[in-house]
Amino acid sequence: MRRQEGRGKVDGSTRFTADLDLPGLLHVQLVLSHLPSARIRSCEVGAARSAPGVVAVFTGADLPEVEAAGPDKPLAVGRVFYAGQPVVAVIADSETAAADAAALIEVDYETMPVVAGPDQAMRDDAPEVLEAGAEGSEGDASMHGAATDSESEPLERPRNVSSVASYKRGDVDAGMSGADAIVKATYRLAGVHHSFIEPHVSVVRPEPGGGVTIWAPTQGPFAVRDEIATLLDLAPHEVRVISMPVGGGFGGKVTLLEPVLALLARKVRRPLRLSLTRQQEFLLGRPAPAARFDIELGAKRDGTLTALRARYSYDNGATGGWHAGITGSFLGGTYRIPNFEITGYEVATNKTPTDAYRAPGGPQAYFALESAMDELAIELGMDPIELRLHNASREGDPNADDEPWPRIAMVECLEAARRHPMYTAPVGPGEGVGIALGSWGGARSPAAAGCRVEPDGTVSILIGSPDISGSATGLAMIAAEAFGVSAEKVRVQIGDTSVAPPGPMAAGSQVTYSVGGAVYEAALEARRQLLEIATDELEAAPEDLEITDGRVTVKGVPERFVEITKLVALGTEFMGRHRPIQAMGRSAVQSASPSFTVHIARVRTDSETGAFLLTGYAAIQDVGRAINPPEVRAQVHGGAAQSLGRALGEALIYDADGQLRSGSFLDYEVPTADQLPAIDVELIEVHRRSGRSARKESASRRPSQVPERWPTRSREQLASGCARCRSTARHS
Repeated sequence: MRRQEGRGKVDGSTRFTADLDLPGLLHVQLVLSHLPSARIRSCEVGAARSAPGVVAVFTGADLPEVEAAGPDKPLAVGRVFYAGQPVVAVIADSETAAADAAALIEVDYETMPVVAGPDQAMRDDAPEVLEAGAEGSEGDASMHGAATDSESEPLERPRNVSSVASYKRGDVDAGMSGADAIVKATYRLAGVHHSFIEPHVSVVRPEPGGGVTIWAPTQGPFAVRDEIATLLDLAPHEVRVISMPVGGGFGGKVTLLEPVLALLARKVRRPLRLSLTRQQEFLLGRPAPAARFDIELGAKRDGTLTALRARYSYDNGATGGWHAGITGSFLGGTYRIPNFEITGYEVATNKTPTDAYRAPGGPQAYFALESAMDELAIELGMDPIELRLHNASREGDPNADDEPWPRIAMVECLEAARRHPMYTAPVGPGEGVGIALGSWGGARSPAAAGCRVEPDGTVSILIGSPDISGSATGLAMIAAEAFGVSAEKVRVQIGDTSVAPPGPMAAGSQVTYSVGGAVYEAALEARRQLLEIATDELEAAPEDLEITDGRVTVKGVPERFVEITKLVALGTEFMGRHRPIQAMGRSAVQSASPSFTVHIARVRTDSETGAFLLTGYAAIQDVGRAINPPEVRAQVHGGAAQSLGRALGEALIYDADGQLRSGSFLDYEVPTADQLPAIDVELIEVHRRSGRSARKESASRRPSQVPERWPTRSREQLASGCARCRSTARHS
């Protein structure tokens, strides 16, 4: 099914946050620090306050104190921790006036020592980057599906290390001693930016009762609501977050501008909008962290892995970081490795704080691990896929936490790759074929969904999770199947936080997985309510009715029918005896459903010049079940293009002074169309059963659902016995 929101994005009718024009709207411009580490001596803002169109100018000292570490304060107070940290906010009646006034502000800085990389940061004599006590955020990791049970190293940490992830199994020294081949290498992966089409933008309006309304292209409206409620000391219901269309998220659009806007709006009592420029986006947006891996991997002559020793560090910028745990789980759990010692460091430096970007911790882990596996295959003279198949984890094998893997499709993906023409076709002169495996554990969160039938017979689904990937269209298809209508007759609405059922953040690959069950249950219940009314009208049992072509008919007797529109009207008519059709579904998936993928690349090189050309690409993707296959393939295309960008040159490059040198699309190399070949996608559908706490397959149905099989009867009549067999025991 084509994406329901697609037409509006193509014809330009979709209204994004930057298109909003509220009465009395003012504009905010931020003054960002040009130094990565400095004390703020003074801010001269008099000229800016006198500039035409300026309403107010605020520094960090003008805002109420908030419980946040130095780099996380909405506006810097006392010192700055990275180049790009907001220092002053200018509010004016136009974007131009705000920008002009911001240029008049003079900030006097006292430079401080800069820590520009993890190697420098972990030295004993390195300056302290963050304030004492800064830790990595497991909450951030959980939101993006990247939380793990890795051990937090209780011993001494190196300087500027906020946390340590540690996984151990067996005897690594003995495993290395018994290896016939050992690969020992260092792998580095640069930090990258999400590079979404739409930069960060938000609108905040103060409300008369003291609350606020927020319009934002956020992946997590309820997360924004809760953060702002805490910041402003408000009840959650006093913060209304309206989800706007997201012009690209990839984990980077949860909350960023909303805290400072909320504080400023409360000050000036006017609605405010803040839109980052592209340069500001590179400086202030939260990118993916760079990483360094020192890997030692050993194997027997037949390819059996014997041991892995991995030490790695994340350059998190001016924040605690949280990627190391999930990375360690990938390193230690993907293959059957009897002995491993894995240690990951979360390191703070004077750079822009980092955050999630498309499977956070996964690309870094698999770049290093799969590179080592390839080099090991060369050392052993083995086919790289055969080496992986020989060591692939299977259902029941322990992962890095020693928990058993559920049903996974790692082997199926590898076997499909081994058969794929992209892998089996002859290799030409100067051509090479590469493969790499990856996985993602997947997030899961409880969810609810509402469902009602409109007067025109369409089915409306209400959810609280934004659609950033076509997920709403897939949920419409789920609802259509459950209710018994075509998907074109289903409309999915993403409600704001004041009316929407609770739903997960659109991150961690969880919306369809977590919300789909709630939508299915809500649509089933709405169907039951509709048939309950139809039962009375047609004098037939629910099991003898079916929904076809906008009407409810008696099976085998098509001339006996009633229009859905009439049934809906009966539930809303004045002095009516039927209850309205208004259903709710809930779901809480009990376990994650890890997915695996194998990608194949063909590259032709010129040995004299070093030039290379990507000539072919294929992605074999385990998806469990593809609800809407064309859109699933489109998602794989997008992910492949982003991964290829990292391989072909995307990099946030900082100099020794902590200054970003690739902060524009002139310097930051997003891949262009001529660099990307056609990408062939093959979907592997290995179904897994994952229980839902709201309703399990083996459980008896709730009393409100029982009449779906019986003639309409009162609760008292049902309690006295079945209308057909007069037995309570048979249906208990």
